[in-house]
Amino acid sequence: MASKSLEAFLEKNIAELKAQGLYNTIEPLESSNGPVIHIKGKEFVNLSSNNYLGLSTDARLENAAIQATLKFGAGSGAVRTINGTLSLHDELEEKLAAFKHTEAAISYQSGFNCNMAAISAVMGDKDAILSDELNHASIIDGCRLTKSAVIRYAHSDMDDLRRKAREARESGKYEKMMVITDGVFSMDGDIAKLPDIAEIAETYDLITYVDDAHGTGVLGGGAGTVKHFSLSDRIDFQIGTLSKAVGVVGGYVAGRQSLIDWLKVRSRPFLFSTAATPGAVAACIAAIEVIQSSQELQDRLWEHAAYLQKGLKQLGFSVGRTETPITPCIIGDEETTQKFSRRLYEEGVYAKAIVFPTVPKGTGRVRNMPTAAHTTEMLDRALTAYEKVGRELGLIG
Repeated sequence: MASKSLEAFLEKNIAELKAQGLYNTIEPLESSNGPVIHIKGKEFVNLSSNNYLGLSTDARLENAAIQATLKFGAGSGAVRTINGTLSLHDELEEKLAAFKHTEAAISYQSGFNCNMAAISAVMGDKDAILSDELNHASIIDGCRLTKSAVIRYAHSDMDDLRRKAREARESGKYEKMMVITDGVFSMDGDIAKLPDIAEIAETYDLITYVDDAHGTGVLGGGAGTVKHFSLSDRIDFQIGTLSKAVGVVGGYVAGRQSLIDWLKVRSRPFLFSTAATPGAVAACIAAIEVIQSSQELQDRLWEHAAYLQKGLKQLGFSVGRTETPITPCIIGDEETTQKFSRRLYEEGVYAKAIVFPTVPKGTGRVRNMPTAAHTTEMLDRALTAYEKVGRELGLIG
């Protein structure tokens, strides 16, 4: 018999979320996650995928996955430290290190796993972590695992970071101190001030940690935010996902050889979770080779982002402070944001509402992710829907 207290908890809280316009429904795709998708037999312009370069449906990646699966099997069969490490895993990590301009790299099953693994493997209860207040949920959870003192600094406020770093260092309470930031902030599309962060870190002996999930494949010729600022030799941890611009699944940490050696013996997701599948690893290798061989996809991504952002602004919408292809259309009120997204859906545009707790209350937005695989015709279809729904809801004149 089900627990009555659990049932009461679930019913009450789900009802509250629905009443506040915060309950999210999931609809399965009937197609690949490309620039156009199909749901319940209907076609949509897809503006919700993180598949920046369109690589998740690239034939080169698909063929690599198929061939690796035929050779190595559907699964890796064990954790990395027993006998789940295939020659493919080593090849991927070598390519990642070269790609990120570091001595070494270690791969994980997801980007979320990276932040759970790497932070807690280095930081402990005698340490302090300075964390940007808008950092991703995986960073927040990774910090919680450490039992370190977590000191939040105002978003990209370098004066606040400097002041809090100085106070923490002068207190004499902490053995090690780390500063953690997203490279590109996923909800607003702004870029971390890494040159300033590196300078502050060197002044106060802070370990530097950059989660570049949304910068990899997009900035720095594809190598990411750290390379964008020419800081590869001044950042201790470069974290990233293999599921966004790389187009597959997984994550990595890149850094000095000694750091990677330590993570291989002390990071729990590496030690206790079965290794990534051969097909996924081979597809990641193929994707990195594609990104390194040509700027064509990155250039097309940025062209499409500029086109969409210009069109939205001309209609009278705000795209906030974005500096990247991430294109938030700021609505504000949660219920209005959800209604806006539903109406776009009815008009054949799939662009999901992002509301509290993912973003602060009152800052709801529809987040658009143009990709290299879109066409201007697809983006025009989306802009036409935005204009129609925006006027209908009184959001634009």
